[in-house]
Amino acid sequence: MPVITLTSDWNINSFYTSAVRGHITCLCPDARIIDISHNIDAFNVPQAAFVLRNSFRHFPAGSIHIIAVNSEPDKEKHPVIVKYRDHYFISSDNGIYGLLMDSDPEMVIRIETNIESTFPEMDIFVPIACKIANGENIENLGIKTSDLYQHSNFLPTFSENLINGRVIFIDSYSNAISNITPDLFEKAGSNKPFDILFKSNANKINKINKKYVETSEGELLAIINSVGLLEIAMYKGRLAELTGLSIGDVIRIKFYDR
Repeated sequence: MPVITLTSDWNINSFYTSAVRGHITCLCPDARIIDISHNIDAFNVPQAAFVLRNSFRHFPAGSIHIIAVNSEPDKEKHPVIVKYRDHYFISSDNGIYGLLMDSDPEMVIRIETNIESTFPEMDIFVPIACKIANGENIENLGIKTSDLYQHSNFLPTFSENLINGRVIFIDSYSNAISNITPDLFEKAGSNKPFDILFKSNANKINKINKKYVETSEGELLAIINSVGLLEIAMYKGRLAELTGLSIGDVIRIKFYDR
């Protein structure tokens, strides 16, 4: 049974979601349709990449992922099929793949179509997804290419005794996930004492939790989360809402000599 997933900025209550699901059912009735998220902020490609990057690997090999975020094609933003780690991704070439992938894809196919549509997910992406689900070789569905548009990716920087990272995702608990990895933390810090700072020097954390419950309710905490990134939270509180922290804001880690 082929798996087709949907990731979009439509909102679950939009008719777009049910229309696409219905069209998939007509073209490939054996497909199992799974909604990854329809709560991506409008046109927010980095957010969609983060959600999909941390979820697709839990699906079986051969899964097909339709990405419906900032997807209307134009002269510079062609629809593409990308095969990566034995998964198939269908979207417009809007820069998402540089944020989604850690390595080069196995194959990129540019979809050649004369269809002009304001709903490319329905008119272009679903028929392609169902052809793949029905066993068609993706090399028959377009032109093989190696070119993909690269979206700017904010990487953390570090110098002696300082890491500057950024918030890349706010989750449903209002926790802030940064782009700082534990490897970078160890490399820059070398077991030195530290302060994690954000928004102002008043927001300060000086330990890394192993579990959220180590901190009292309403207090700030930092933790290496399930996707291997430094997360800033308020235990049983709404950190981002209460502090005004948002995507793109700087997270600083200052290390001190003993």
